[in-house]
Amino acid sequence: MIEFSSISKSFEGRTILDNVSGTFMPSNNSLVIGGSGTGKSVLLKCLIGLIKPDAGTVLYNGRDFWGNSDEVRKEIRRDMGVLFQGGALFDSKTSLQNVRFPLDMLTDFSETEKNERARFCLSRVGLDHAIDRMPSELSGGMKKRVGIARAIVMNPKYLFCDEPNSGLDPLTSVKIDELIKEITDEYNITTVVITHDMNSVLEMGDQVLFLYKGKKLWEGNNTNIIHSDVPELNEFIFANKLLRDMRN
Repeated sequence: MIEFSSISKSFEGRTILDNVSGTFMPSNNSLVIGGSGTGKSVLLKCLIGLIKPDAGTVLYNGRDFWGNSDEVRKEIRRDMGVLFQGGALFDSKTSLQNVRFPLDMLTDFSETEKNERARFCLSRVGLDHAIDRMPSELSGGMKKRVGIARAIVMNPKYLFCDEPNSGLDPLTSVKIDELIKEITDEYNITTVVITHDMNSVLEMGDQVLFLYKGKKLWEGNNTNIIHSDVPELNEFIFANKLLRDMRN
């Protein structure tokens, strides 16, 4: 479980996050949505330790992330898996080497153990056939799947996905959503997805947090979101004609 309370962050006098709080539960796909520049990615970076908030607390299963020592933060980070926007693969490494990278950096596993674990994770995302391929030989969807395999190779308790469907066609986006959902359920992971894709919200939004101009304006799930009475959220949602038709 991830609990964050009264998170605020400003840059050069401009408030990006304003007193944002929430709780993300295990086995849930928790989505943070909102338009560009609403603070979604900054919130993610505050949660995973890339940016320190100006105020507020972040707890991982009750352990204070920012109020603790560097050593405790390192321990908590070992339980995190992160899928960065675009996949963020190393161009000079094969799929297997990319997935192995966290094991190389953070474990004392043998070469055999590292390779077996990396192969297992690539198999789990359906890429047995692409183990030796370079990123330049992979499609956009395959790169995302390699990124997911790398994110779960350390068997994390917490999985963070930053715009996992960006740049993908609709069919591939659905497959990536389904894969994230399956992995969350299978491994009882607390999964946090940053997205502006309403199809993802409707497909996998066990919990949805809507940010607008740095504030949390709404929280609910993929069932009740289309009945929101928050004007800013409705404008965000029903820009999609299909969703407008569903509501009517």
